[in-house]
Amino acid sequence: MSDTGTQSAGESGAQSLDRPSDERAGGSDTHWYARPVGDVFDALDSTESGLDSDAAASRLDAGGPNEITSSEGRSPLRVFLAQFSSALIWVLLGAAALSVAIGHTVDAVLIGIILLGNGVFGFVQEYRAEQSLEALRELATPEVTVRRDGTEQSVDATELVPGDVVVLQQGDVVPADCRVVEAQSLEVDEAALTGESMPVEKGVEPVDEGTPLAERTSVLYKGTSVTRGSAVAVVVETGMATEMGAIATELLSAEDSQTPLQRDLDTLGRRLGLGVAALSAIIVPLLYLGGTALVQAALTAISLAVAAIPEGLPAVVTLTLALGVRRMADENALVRTLPAVEGLGAVDVVCTDKTGTLTEGEMRLRAAWVDDDVTRFGGEDRPSSVEDGRLRRLLEIGVLCNDATGDDGDPTERALVAGASGCGIDVEALREERPRTDEVSFSSERRRMATVHDEEIYVKGAPQVVLDRSTRVLTADGPAELDDATRERIVEQVDAFAGDALRVLGFAYKDCGEDGGPEENLVFVGLQGLIDPPRSAVKDAIADTHRAGIDVKMVTGDNAVTASAIAAEIGIESDVLTGTEVAEMDDEALAKRAEAVDVFARMEPTHKVRVLKALQGNGHAVAMTGDGVNDAPALKNADIGIAMGVRGTDVAKEASDIVLLDDNYATIRNAIRRGRTIFDNVWKFVAYLLSANAAEVLLVFIASLFGYLILPAVQLLWINLLTDGLPALALGADPSGDVMDREPRSGETGIVDRPMLTLIGGMGLVATALMLGLMTYTLDGAPSVTPYAMTMVFTGFVALEFVKLYVVRWTRDTPLRSNPWLAASVAASLALHLAILYTPLRQYFGTVALGVADWGLIAGTLAVGAPLLALVGWGVRRVDPDSARHEVVDDGHDQAG
Repeated sequence: MSDTGTQSAGESGAQSLDRPSDERAGGSDTHWYARPVGDVFDALDSTESGLDSDAAASRLDAGGPNEITSSEGRSPLRVFLAQFSSALIWVLLGAAALSVAIGHTVDAVLIGIILLGNGVFGFVQEYRAEQSLEALRELATPEVTVRRDGTEQSVDATELVPGDVVVLQQGDVVPADCRVVEAQSLEVDEAALTGESMPVEKGVEPVDEGTPLAERTSVLYKGTSVTRGSAVAVVVETGMATEMGAIATELLSAEDSQTPLQRDLDTLGRRLGLGVAALSAIIVPLLYLGGTALVQAALTAISLAVAAIPEGLPAVVTLTLALGVRRMADENALVRTLPAVEGLGAVDVVCTDKTGTLTEGEMRLRAAWVDDDVTRFGGEDRPSSVEDGRLRRLLEIGVLCNDATGDDGDPTERALVAGASGCGIDVEALREERPRTDEVSFSSERRRMATVHDEEIYVKGAPQVVLDRSTRVLTADGPAELDDATRERIVEQVDAFAGDALRVLGFAYKDCGEDGGPEENLVFVGLQGLIDPPRSAVKDAIADTHRAGIDVKMVTGDNAVTASAIAAEIGIESDVLTGTEVAEMDDEALAKRAEAVDVFARMEPTHKVRVLKALQGNGHAVAMTGDGVNDAPALKNADIGIAMGVRGTDVAKEASDIVLLDDNYATIRNAIRRGRTIFDNVWKFVAYLLSANAAEVLLVFIASLFGYLILPAVQLLWINLLTDGLPALALGADPSGDVMDREPRSGETGIVDRPMLTLIGGMGLVATALMLGLMTYTLDGAPSVTPYAMTMVFTGFVALEFVKLYVVRWTRDTPLRSNPWLAASVAASLALHLAILYTPLRQYFGTVALGVADWGLIAGTLAVGAPLLALVGWGVRRVDPDSARHEVVDDGHDQAG
């Protein structure tokens, strides 16, 4: 039995596509749901007997098959080539070419392997996403019963045409948009279209024009399924003209957007490319005019160009994101597109569905009323047993006048059984003790159900319906006359429960031998109020999200009363904006209201996308959750689309970036923490790599102006290998610090922001000054660079880079000893460097073995440099307060990354 209480249908994601006819996929805006059945048949030139075969074939030729179509997707080759379209990739390809030009084929091969690996990984992820529309086709049923040529016959669902009359039974999938002609206790699951978790009652009577889809009880929609009863219906729209087809059209028009990290790295690549070109254009004439041979000048310019490019950046980014994917999977968040790992950490607005995400997705008994006594259920208020005989009788009627068994049955009826069981009533024993001997089934017209058990009849249904058939009320002293004053109090209690967003049912009984029909002269027992309650962890998760500077907006298809009540219970205090109000606003007005309002009710697909784009137009990075087919356009248009893994449709999952395996908002909070941690790590190694490259360029450039080539190309590339290699990769495993105590990063500044520029410039200058001083000291007036001076500067530079590494981590408040992988990578890198000083490998690098005194000199240089680097780091923490630790609230979560 479905809800017969005070709420209208539509819990979560109840949607509609009210559009002018020129915006609809099929060009139809005839409001079939508002027209009487006779008018519908006239408009379609059909009858209750259906069409003849010739008419159906003619219409099929004219209108095309009843299927969801899509534009031709990109070929696998095009998807693969698209992985190499970013500016940074082109700069790295140029670096590989330069490496070949100066004879460093090994470096070119390494760069090529890195780029190929990134391309293959991106291809696998993106090509899977290209299949998002294919799931829509799977919603069609292979065959359907249709009336043609005066008989009922089975035809392929793709051959249906407007005017066909179809016969539907419980378990059937609706093959097209249809106007109901006959209905017997008809209920339909519209979750595939709307996300609504409760079955919707359907009937023959038309409803008013402008009625939201969730309340269009006279029409069945393609892709939904019959959960109770049977129907005869006439097809009014097929294929892309259906509501499902209109959503497919929206999905096709949705633009794929880059994540913040993708945009940042693309911008960085373009800037590096321009910088390298400018550097080469300056250095060659300067060196040549200063007396350096043209070939040597060109070789130096090429070396500097290669040194300026962080070849390891794509590999480090990919590894860090991949680590994030694995860890998020362990936390019930399945990532479908790799950059979305970091992208979720950059959002400053989360638009979340209600049912099953913020709430449990299951109806629960919340309150009961018997003879002016109200009992609350939920949390510590739930009684473990029932002492009051009237309350026990109320709960027992809810169990006996009920078709639910185990996990099967209507959600409302399951909630009644679970509520009674939670209060100590043995449901199975009760049903065995009082078996059902007869029944009068529920129907949407009657809005009630009655069952016979031995000598008593039990009735449940809409409160007013049951109350109208009752002449007595159960009191502590037994049945008493139901006077007008008591009726009024009961109605007031129904309104009070409804104001708390409860779904209300009335319950009554009578003895079989009493006067009147089986549903007349009843004894009114009481009311039960049910609700889909908030998840236990959601309120804290919402608080954590707010603390992180992220707005949380509930966007639901539910009515305003329910949406507002649930929002207030989980800590979202806001006015409510309905889908009807959204439709009446222009874009400018909506942009202002979307900023101020955090609760959106009765939202439809176009409304969701408009709200999303309004927020994005205001400069926000928005994550959008969804589960129904109708949510797919919004999920694909969002900066980060998050689909529900448990109750979500295939279409929603395929259109998303992230799938929640537990449908829990708390998982979004955890994923945001993970994403912010990943961005912190990306920020650290970009700052580290670019500061090293800046120092290399400055050192070689300034030394060249005085006629010294202090670091030849082979040594520059070795420094890049050490800094871009193991230590940078190990930074990807750094733990999270206080990332949830910061405001979201601005999407306008990019990853190379003011604090990073301060760090790169300051550390680059410190390293350059120290190495120039070391060079001057070790040259001791020599007219050209000696192997000893070159080795000292080379080794000093490498050692200083590892000091800088820990200073960079300190600027983001990362504990010193929190990453054992980093310590191991630094030790391994130093061992590699020692190998080219004390083994025959030194002949390939132009180095000499250093003595104890030389190492003492290098240690002294580091002793001077470390405080200066720390001073730069302190300055960055002042420039960027978010990089320093705020007042951290211990939320009990693991901070170990």
